[in-house]
Amino acid sequence: MDTPAETIAFDDFLKVDIRVGTIVVAEPFPEARKPALRLTIDFGPEIGRKRSSAQITEHYTPDMLVGRQVAAVVNFPPRQIGPMISEVLTLGFPDADGKVVLIAPTQGVPDGGRLF
Repeated sequence: MDTPAETIAFDDFLKVDIRVGTIVVAEPFPEARKPALRLTIDFGPEIGRKRSSAQITEHYTPDMLVGRQVAAVVNFPPRQIGPMISEVLTLGFPDADGKVVLIAPTQGVPDGGRLF
């Protein structure tokens, strides 16, 4: 396990904009260097739909993701991942083998809600 990060001010935490969205498209991303899925996530009317490349193929298939809510950082700069631009960072925790398990609310919440 990683050691805890250094202490930060609460204002630093507020700079990271983590929102909830619903996956509306999930598809294989064979062009990625590591196995990944290409996601389109709806963050509601204020933010809209954003794309993400997520290395989550160990636990998830495209058909099990559509309609699922996930958390993502929405204010990082876009990043080129193979032939696509990833606009958000979909968040998860490592399982015992280091494979990604997505984080999500335990109840449905409005898309675009900010983590606090």
